[in-house]
This record gives sequence, structure tokens and C-alpha cells, in this order.
Amino acid sequence: MPPRDPRQIQLEIDAARESLAATLDELAFRSSPTRLKAKGRDAVVHFFQSPAGKATLGAVGLFVTVVVVNSVRSRGRKRKR
Repeated sequence: MPPRDPRQIQLEIDAARESLAATLDELAFRSSPTRLKAKGRDAVVHFFQSPAGKATLGAVGLFVTVVVVNSVRSRGRKRKR
């Protein structure tokens, strides 16, 4: 096997360094807390604007209303005794 040219070796090292730097930049971008927070917030907003999200909100609202009404009725019954 013939010896490798030092310039070619240096070019390969530089290319590998640039590739690693690009990979690190991409990982930093993907794991940015600000970006992740915004992405999560957008996903939640999108969900609650969808028909399934609206139905979920309605069901939760109905459940809370039933619990509050039952609690108020229960207190009224205890006071009458």
C-alpha cells in the first residue's frame, strides 16, 4: 500500500471536522429548550383547535361542572340535616 499524501490526509481531517461541526450544530438546534417549548406549545394549541381537542375540552368542562354541582348539592343536603 503506497504512503498517503499528507495534504490528502489533512483534507480528509478537515472534511470530517466540518461534518462533525454540522452534526453538533444540528443537535444543538434540535435540543434547544426554547425551540422545544415553542414546538410543544404549538402542538397543544393545534390539538385543542382540532375537533378531537374541542371534544376533549367539552368533556372535561362537563365533568368539572358535574363535580361542582354534586359538591354544591352535597353541602346543601348536609346543612339541612
